[in-house]
Amino acid sequence: MDTKRERARPMSPEERRSELTDVTLKLLRVHGRAVTTKHIAEAAGIAEGTVFRAFATKDELIDAAIARAFEPGDLVARIEEIDRDQPLGARLLKVVSILQQRFRATFGLMQKMELVGPPTHLHDSDAANDWRAYLGALLADVVGADADQLTVPVEEFIHVLRLLTFAGSHDKIADGRLMTPEQIVDTILFGLQRRN
Repeated sequence: MDTKRERARPMSPEERRSELTDVTLKLLRVHGRAVTTKHIAEAAGIAEGTVFRAFATKDELIDAAIARAFEPGDLVARIEEIDRDQPLGARLLKVVSILQQRFRATFGLMQKMELVGPPTHLHDSDAANDWRAYLGALLADVVGADADQLTVPVEEFIHVLRLLTFAGSHDKIADGRLMTPEQIVDTILFGLQRRN
């Protein structure tokens, strides 16, 4: 029986860094900072030394993986796919479901990594501010012509929707009573006050 490790296919340095970043992010979601370069190498199907040819240190690799977690990923494409011909409530349910998945994945990673917030250089950068502005515009587009039904400007509506989704998706902030997308959308569209 041949016990030699099968050689990984050759990759460019950029491909190898990207693959290791993705593999590490998956492992961080399970093991947090306890992940080892041995775990990473095994999951990637490479020798441990290959990790250090792509990244100078384990910390550099972990930083790259955390940064990857805060990238938009497929969020834009998923929001763009929402059918604008659906009623506003249905469109907002899809938006909230997408945002909740993103928030919960991020919160889970932050908990595993013992982070109390996103790294400052990722959250407060010009690129992060540009991304938040773009997301706001994208969500305003989902509201579309129905903005005239709102009692506040669409930018304020989107801000409150994102805040409620964020808070309602965080186990600690919500005191263990996570909100469903339906609860969030009903609250933002109809409020909690009885109408006569």
